[in-house]
Amino acid sequence: MARREALLRLHQTLLARREHLRKKLAGELADLRDFKSPDMGGDSVDVAFETGSDEMTSQLAEFDSRELHQIERALSRLKQGTYGVCEGEDEEGNPCGNKIPVARLNALPYTTLCIRCQREMEKNPHAWFERRASGDWNKVYDAEKPLEEQREINLSELEVDLSKNG
Repeated sequence: MARREALLRLHQTLLARREHLRKKLAGELADLRDFKSPDMGGDSVDVAFETGSDEMTSQLAEFDSRELHQIERALSRLKQGTYGVCEGEDEEGNPCGNKIPVARLNALPYTTLCIRCQREMEKNPHAWFERRASGDWNKVYDAEKPLEEQREINLSELEVDLSKNG
């Protein structure tokens, strides 16, 4: 019961963060659209400052966009009923499937790896990514059915096995 309640709270956290990032990205993109061309006036220092400022805005927008994508993916996994389950694999390519502890999800709500798999990935990222690269890259993700055809799960009916990784 405690894990289910924690997942419901995390769902609300993800929704709030998604909304915040959408608003922030809209502002950053508006700033980039309002870019003044260098011949609009001002000296070379002004032009350099504006260019540097636009580059920073662009990098922040890219970072926020990546985080937004991860949040969207986490929300999708919640609907599928796979949120909080590790997507990592061992050396033979067998799925980990362990539950990600709630404390880790609270710290990083869009994580897809348990601590053990995260450490393994950080220790040997090339081998980890090579194992994952064997998927079908013609799709954005490997799923049996498109998201539109997958059943939606009511979070309030989510049943949780508390015997593992509480």
